[in-house]
Amino acid sequence: MVFANIEYLFLLLLLIPYIVWYILKRRNNEATLQVSDARVYAHTPKSYKNYLLHAPFALRVASLILIILVLARPQTTDSWQNSEIEGIDIMMAIDVSTSMLAEDLKPNRLEAAKDVAAQFI
Repeated sequence: MVFANIEYLFLLLLLIPYIVWYILKRRNNEATLQVSDARVYAHTPKSYKNYLLHAPFALRVASLILIILVLARPQTTDSWQNSEIEGIDIMMAIDVSTSMLAEDLKPNRLEAAKDVAAQFI
């Protein structure tokens, strides 16, 4: 995969301070429930809600990564070669008037013209 604007990938470096800021902010967070002794809660099992607390941040980081990748414009590479071809345009005109229904050719002139055109193509 090749990127058309590879310089946009340097924006991924801006995510490092953002992630560090989030970790430091979460570490300095004060508890909402003040208890005199927290030893009782030390062995309580952690719920999935504790981990879902970080889901918005993870989704935000993932969306920023995808936006930066889109800005870099990933492209697939194939071996392309340009070739010039000359062609001839052929146009066929068929008379569809009632005179073509004359039966001097079998079954009639219109069907004979259609057969000749089908053989030509």
